[in-house]
Amino acid sequence: MDENKKIQITKEGMEALKKELGELVEKKRPKLVERLSHARSQGDLSENSDYQNAKDELEFLDGRISELEYIIKTAQVVGKKRKKDEVAIGTKVTLKANSQKHEYHVVGEWEADPASKKISHESPLGQALVGKKVGDKVQVEAPAGKIVYEILSID
Repeated sequence: MDENKKIQITKEGMEALKKELGELVEKKRPKLVERLSHARSQGDLSENSDYQNAKDELEFLDGRISELEYIIKTAQVVGKKRKKDEVAIGTKVTLKANSQKHEYHVVGEWEADPASKKISHESPLGQALVGKKVGDKVQVEAPAGKIVYEILSID
C-alpha cells in the first residue's frame, strides 16, 4: 500500500469495515484459536492437516484484521462536503449508454463491488465521472470499445 495515498471511503463503507473487523476479532478469531489449540493437542503436528489448516487460516485472518485496522485508522471518510451537482465519492449517478439506463454508486476503492453497481472512483468509469455534472457526457474505453455515457441524474 502506498503510505502517502489517503484511502477515501464513504461513511457506509467505513461502518461495514468496522462491522467486519468486529466480527473477525470477536467471533471468528476466538473460534479459530480454539480449533488450533484442539488440533495441537492431537499429537504429531507434522501429520496433522487440521492443525496446519487452522494455522494457515489464522495467519490469513490475522492479515485481514491488520489490513482492516490500518484502513480504519488511516482512511478519510468523504461525501459530506461535496458540491450537490457534481459526481463524487458517495453519489449515486444515473447514466445512459447505448439507449440503456444504468445506475451506479461511486465509492472508495475498498468498498467497490461491481456486481452491486458500486464502482470505485479510481476505476476508468469512476475517474471519468468524478467532477462531472448532469448533462455531461464521458467516454470510457471498455473491452468492447469506447462507450459514451450521458449523466442523467446525481443523488
